[in-house]
Amino acid sequence: MTNVNAATPVNATAAALLGLLHGGPMTGGQLVSAAGERFGTFFSVTRSQVYRELPALVDSGLLRLGQQGPRSSQQYVLTPAGKRAFKTWLTAGDGSDQLRSPLILRLLHAGSLTKRQRTALVTQGQKTYLERLARAEEAAKHAANSQADPYARAVAEFAVAHNRAVLALLDTVPTD
Repeated sequence: MTNVNAATPVNATAAALLGLLHGGPMTGGQLVSAAGERFGTFFSVTRSQVYRELPALVDSGLLRLGQQGPRSSQQYVLTPAGKRAFKTWLTAGDGSDQLRSPLILRLLHAGSLTKRQRTALVTQGQKTYLERLARAEEAAKHAANSQADPYARAVAEFAVAHNRAVLALLDTVPTD
């Protein structure tokens, strides 16, 4: 039997889902979409990760099944234990992060590529990050113009700065 007084430890992906569910019940598809909108510029959560985490969160008592919707979609509801686990995760961090960027890892080894391959890597990276920057700037503009909390505004501004920093890095990579 689960100890209801102790918070179940969760990983960052599970915590991301628990955080989203504070706003109310959602289906897996809604969680995937909300994750992309809320924090996709700095923390990626794939569809497969969401659908792998949800049953585990239900099994551990952090979520319960809600209403079943059309086409067998299943809502998930945050439980009191899920709220405690999320709060514990929020307060347990040591303030450090681990950057995990396949693009930056590829850039580190770009000297092993041909000129054409390097050019393609940089060009695709620029295209991707310009698109991300546009979305981040729109989100930051929305956060600044709304009654968004100061933390949401700070995160939106970070997303803009991060995308600009990656674009600046790409501008320094020699392609010839």
